[in-house]
Amino acid sequence: MIPFLDLKGINTQYRAELIEACTKVIDSGWYIQGNECKEFEKEFAQYCGTKYAIGVANGLDALILILRAYKELGVLKDDDEVIVPSNTYIASILAISQNNLVPILVEPDINTYLIDSTKIEEKITSKTKAILAVHLYGQTCEMDKINKIAKKYNLKVIEDSAQSHGAYYKNKRSGNLGDASGFSFYPGKNLGALGDGGAVTTNDEELANTIKALGNYGSHKKYENLYKGVNSRLDEMQAAMLRVKLRYLDNEVEKRKEIANFYLQNIKNENIILPTVRAEDNHVWHLFVIRIKYRKELQKYLLDNDIQTLIHYPIPPHKQDAYKEWYNKRYLISEQIHNEVLSLPISGVQSLEDTKKIINNINKY
Repeated sequence: MIPFLDLKGINTQYRAELIEACTKVIDSGWYIQGNECKEFEKEFAQYCGTKYAIGVANGLDALILILRAYKELGVLKDDDEVIVPSNTYIASILAISQNNLVPILVEPDINTYLIDSTKIEEKITSKTKAILAVHLYGQTCEMDKINKIAKKYNLKVIEDSAQSHGAYYKNKRSGNLGDASGFSFYPGKNLGALGDGGAVTTNDEELANTIKALGNYGSHKKYENLYKGVNSRLDEMQAAMLRVKLRYLDNEVEKRKEIANFYLQNIKNENIILPTVRAEDNHVWHLFVIRIKYRKELQKYLLDNDIQTLIHYPIPPHKQDAYKEWYNKRYLISEQIHNEVLSLPISGVQSLEDTKKIINNINKY
């Protein structure tokens, strides 16, 4: 069986260094808010090109804390509107809802699956205060156009970079393309921990300090609490392992690009719609997503031939029980995407032999 993602194989590459990093943490006797997290924050900020990075418990918390911090700073208030793509993973939308803000769904571009920048302006009202740009599947959004709209209407731009570690847009990396960005280090990400983890990146010192306090019980100084905060911190063990894997992130991305390009050049089935890429360095291929009208049949056919695939994502947010208030709304492009997408295996440890087998089976289908 060709697995969709061989996490064991990915981490085995770094086994000795990961064990050494874990041993160092165990022997230190310091497991929360110690040196490993501080060093990772410095290294990740430097990697993204930002002044600050704040380690948090997971990617959802990263987005929640950005919005919460803007509320504490008076930039946002209850019932303000945040524009977000209608085909994103639900975490992007949950972060908005959990802050008593209103998600305003905007359809994506059918070719890139990213928010359609030409449709943003028509959704802006006097209550709109931010745009949440989701770099879905690993490709960066058209940030020049989004930032231009944001500047015109005095809106904050928040990146959901949960799938785009290392991706560029022109001269800057994901995480440094707006006012703040949320990252996930879920194990399956291009930069994945061996558990949950996340981070916020920003160049705004006041925002960074507010987020850091909010994630530490609202405390900026021990036993003194500025805010009604939460407990959302990147622990030392995960930070230590992320420091190891960050050193190899660009190499992981390059290997994924090689596989993606091989797919693009060799998949010749006329029933398959291949991904659209604006520029090679804009995409880090967290997922390689094709579209086909007969998805269920193709997925079964591939599984019968020992090839595992996944669907990202089978149900659009506006059709989820969590958002029953949207049941009667129609987002036709999103619905088409969610009905047709299928993610093929891709990772830094996937062999050329396996990649060829996947292509051959798709071309025979």
